[in-house]
Amino acid sequence: MFLVVDVGNTNIVLGIYKERELLHHFRIGTNRQATVDEYGVLIYNLFQMSRIQVQDIEGVIISSVVPPLMHVLEALCEKYLRRKPLVVGPGIKSGLNLRYENPREVGADRIVNAVAAIEQYGGPLVVVDFGTATTFDCIDAQGNYLGGAIVPGIGIATEALYQRASKLPRIELEKPKKVIGRNTVNAMQAGIIFGYAGQVDGIVERIAGEMGVKPKVVATGGLAELIASETRSIEEVNPRLTLEGLRIIYERNQ
Repeated sequence: MFLVVDVGNTNIVLGIYKERELLHHFRIGTNRQATVDEYGVLIYNLFQMSRIQVQDIEGVIISSVVPPLMHVLEALCEKYLRRKPLVVGPGIKSGLNLRYENPREVGADRIVNAVAAIEQYGGPLVVVDFGTATTFDCIDAQGNYLGGAIVPGIGIATEALYQRASKLPRIELEKPKKVIGRNTVNAMQAGIIFGYAGQVDGIVERIAGEMGVKPKVVATGGLAELIASETRSIEEVNPRLTLEGLRIIYERNQ
């Protein structure tokens, strides 16, 4: 068995694989102040509840967009799992051909998503990841990573409304029944949900125009299902795309 770890700005997602089978997956909050031992206790308890023995973990791979946490997570792996982790970044074999001006600028999460999407769907593709930021990653018919777009995530936009507009409340992200809200909460929900759906369709339409072909559009991330159902462009939601990408890269580096 091996452990895959996707570290985002809001959540950390962990997966336990036995060969190509995902046995367990967990989602915990990203805490930049947590120590090696605090993360160690948390992961140990998750393992215990799932009846996973630490000694059965033969390897670890980490993808992170939170650089300050990397030292903590690497130390965690060596102290509690007795394994030196693979880290997605320069020098690791991903098999992805990056047509980016500076390949080192591409986030590890975007690389991992692209690797999994090419493996599962082939090109041309657009991968939309609804995380702390919403990212659009473009892959051509030959499997080359072309680049993409980055916009503020849904959670960021929602929180900004609450913080910067004094009369607007903090709301729960739910799809309203109508776009014409009859109260403030419904009006905000309509603007955010339908507004982001329109944003996705608009950006994908422009991407398709630049690529000169209609790409398959796959969505992933915590809020993917909420938004995807309101778009015209998203064809499939794959909530495990990032974990699968980590599995593929782990196998390519063995």
